[in-house]
Amino acid sequence: MKVPSTTSGSVADADGPEDRLRRFVTIWSRAVFPVTATSMTRQEFERHLLPPARELCAALHARPFDTTPAHGVGQALVAAHCTDPDALARSLGVVDAYLVLYCAEGAEGAGAADGAAPRTAPDTARDAPLDAEELRARCARLQHAMAAGFAQALRERTLAEQESIAHSALSARSAAEFALHATESRFRAVFEGAAIGIGIADLEGNVLEVNETLTRMFGGLEQTVLTRNIVEWAHPEDGPHVWRLYDELVRGERENYRVEKPFYRSDGTALWTNLTVSLLRDAAGVPRYQLALMEDTTERRLLNLRLRYEATHDALTGLPNRTLFFERLEKALGPGADSRFGLCYLDLDGFKVINDSLGHSTGDRLLVEVADRLQSCVTAPGEMVARLGGDEFVALTTGPGTERQVAELADRMLAALATPIGIDGRELSVRGSVGIVEGPAGERTAAEVLRSADITMYRAKSAGGNRFEYADAEADARAITRHGLTTALPAALERGEFFIEYQPLVHLGDGSVHGAEALVRWCHPQHGVLGPDRFIPLAENTGLIVPLGRWVLQEAVRQARFWQDEAPGGQPATGPLRINVNLSPTQLHHPGLVAETVDVLERAGLEPGALCLEVTESALIGADEDLLKPLRQLAEMGVDIALDDFGTGYSNLANLRRLPVSVLKLDRSFTQGMQQHPADPVDLKIVEGIVQLAHSLELAVTVEGVETGAQAQQLRELGCDTAQGWYYARPGAPDRIRSLVLADAI
Repeated sequence: MKVPSTTSGSVADADGPEDRLRRFVTIWSRAVFPVTATSMTRQEFERHLLPPARELCAALHARPFDTTPAHGVGQALVAAHCTDPDALARSLGVVDAYLVLYCAEGAEGAGAADGAAPRTAPDTARDAPLDAEELRARCARLQHAMAAGFAQALRERTLAEQESIAHSALSARSAAEFALHATESRFRAVFEGAAIGIGIADLEGNVLEVNETLTRMFGGLEQTVLTRNIVEWAHPEDGPHVWRLYDELVRGERENYRVEKPFYRSDGTALWTNLTVSLLRDAAGVPRYQLALMEDTTERRLLNLRLRYEATHDALTGLPNRTLFFERLEKALGPGADSRFGLCYLDLDGFKVINDSLGHSTGDRLLVEVADRLQSCVTAPGEMVARLGGDEFVALTTGPGTERQVAELADRMLAALATPIGIDGRELSVRGSVGIVEGPAGERTAAEVLRSADITMYRAKSAGGNRFEYADAEADARAITRHGLTTALPAALERGEFFIEYQPLVHLGDGSVHGAEALVRWCHPQHGVLGPDRFIPLAENTGLIVPLGRWVLQEAVRQARFWQDEAPGGQPATGPLRINVNLSPTQLHHPGLVAETVDVLERAGLEPGALCLEVTESALIGADEDLLKPLRQLAEMGVDIALDDFGTGYSNLANLRRLPVSVLKLDRSFTQGMQQHPADPVDLKIVEGIVQLAHSLELAVTVEGVETGAQAQQLRELGCDTAQGWYYARPGAPDRIRSLVLADAI
C-alpha cells in the first residue's frame, strides 16, 4: 500500500498527529470488536486500544528500530480477550493497511505544532525522515512481532487453563470421594439413630435391613422382621389402595406413596403407622430396592379416637350429642338416600321444677336415668337416640316403614318415662312432650327437619304434654312467622314502625265523646299493618313490652294534651278529656311504673285525671298487696284504673272492693247476645247485675264491642256509662277523634 505524500492532499494534511492516531484506533476497534469476547462496550474497547496504538506508532519510527513493543501489543490483545483467530487476522490487516498511512513521520511533522513552519531540510542524517519503503518494511516486521506475541500469549493462556482444569478435576475427585464417605457415614448415622422405623427390601419383598427403631416397633426381635416377606404383613383393615400402590411401585410405575397402615406386632396387638415407601434406582435408572419409613401413630390414633368420642358424645349421659346426631341425620337425608326417615324430638315436662327445687346434682342423675331408659327404646337397626342439651332428647329411625315405626318409637319413649324414677329415696315423676317429623329423605335439610320437630314438640307441650304431635306445615309456618316477628321487634321500635290508632269512648247518656282508647299497631315492612294480638304476646315474652308500653304512654298522653289545646274557643274540651292506655302484666311488675307515669304526665302537662290505665282482670286475679301498691299510688294521684275484660276470669266479685279500680270494662262476650232480636234475656240479666254491683261500689261501667244501635239503646237502658265499638267508630287516626269532638261541640 502506497503512503500518500504530504504535498498531494493526503490524510496527513487533514489533522494533527493525535487526531490521526485516534482515527486509526477507531478503524482498528471497528474491525476487531465484533469478534471479541470482552464485556466492554465498543467505546470502552476503543479507549483500551489507544495505548497499544501509541506503542505501534512509536515503534514504527523508533531509531534504532525494535519490534519488542509489537510483541507486547499481540500479548495485550489476548489479555483483552481478543482470542479469536479472526481477531488477530483483522488486527494485522488494519496495521498493514492503515498504520503507515496514519502514523507516517511526514504526516506527524505536518501537524506537529499549530502555526509552526514545516521543516524544509533535516538537520542531520539521523533525523532524516524514513522513506515509504522503509516504513512498509518496518510495518511488516511489526506485524510479525504482533503475531508472535499473540501466539505466545494464547499458548501460555491455554496451558494455564489446562493446568487449572486438571487441578480442578483432581480436587473434584478428592471431594467426591470424601463426600461419598461422608454420605455413607451420615446415612448410617441416620439409619441407626432415626426416631422412625427404616427398612430396606428388594423388589421381591425380601427384607434386607432394618434399623433398631423399626425392630422395637414390631416387638424387639430383629430376626422375626427379617425373615418375613412384605406381603405377609397384610392386615384386615388395609384399604384396597394400599396393595395397589405397592404393586405399582415395585413395577417401577410409581416413585413413592404414603398411606396409613396397620400391622400386627409379635404379640398380636395392632401397630398403626404412617408408612412412606420409596423406590430406589441404580445409576442406569433401573429399579433395585424399596425403602420404607414408618412412623408409629398408635398412641395418636387412640387419642384421636378418644377425642372423637368425647366430641361426639354427651359427657353426662354417654349418648351421642348434637354433633354426631347431625352427622347421622344429614347422612339419612342426603341426596343419595332413597328411603324414609322418622324423627322424635322429646322435651321433659316438669324437669325445671325438679332441677330448681332439688338441685342440679339431682337433676343430672335424673337425666342419666332418663337417657338409659330412652336408650333401651331404640332396638331396631337404623335407630339411634341422642341428647341435644338440657332436657332435650331426639331419636331417629330410618327405613321404608318409618310411618309406623316412628309412632311406635314415640309410644315406647313416653312409656319408658311413665314409671317414677327413684333418687335418694324420692319417687320423681317426669313426662315428655314429643314432636314427630316423618317423610321421604332428600327433600329437607337437617336443620329444617330439627326446627320443624322442635316447633311440633312445643305444640304438644302446649296441648298438655305427655303426648306426641305430628309436624304440620301450616303450624310450622305460623311459628316461624312468630319467631321472625319476635326478632324484628327491637329494631322495629328503634325504626319507628309502631303507630297508634284511637277508638272513641262515647257517653251513653248524651252520645258525646268521653275519651279515647289508644291502640298500638305495627306497620311491618313485609306483613303490613299488624294488630296488637299479633305482637303484644311476643313483646311480653321478650320483655320488650316495657319500652314499647312506655312509648305508647308517651305518645297517647302527648296526643291527649294536643286535643285539649285544640279545644273549641280555647276552653277545655268536652271531648276526650280522658285517654285510656293498656298496661300489660309485665309492666305492673316493673319497679319504675309510677315514676315513669308521673314523668310522662308532667312533661306533657296533662292532669292525672285525664289518664286511665287499663289492666286486664286476669292480671289482677290473686294479686297481692305488693302488686297492687303501684296501682294504689297512681289512683291516689288521680289516675283512673280500669279493670279490662271483666267477666272473662274467675275473680271473686268481693275482691272488687279491695282493688284500686274506678272503671269496669265489660268484655264483648256479654254484648254479643244483644245483637239479635229479641236480645238474650240471660245476657241482659247478667249485664244488669254487673252494672248494679259496679254502681253500688261507685265504679263506672264501660262496654266494649258495641256494633249496633239496638245494642247501644239496651246498654243505655241498663245503666251503662260509656261504650266503644264499631257502631260509633273504628280505631283510626287522631284527627278522626278531633273531628268527633268538634262535632259534639257544634
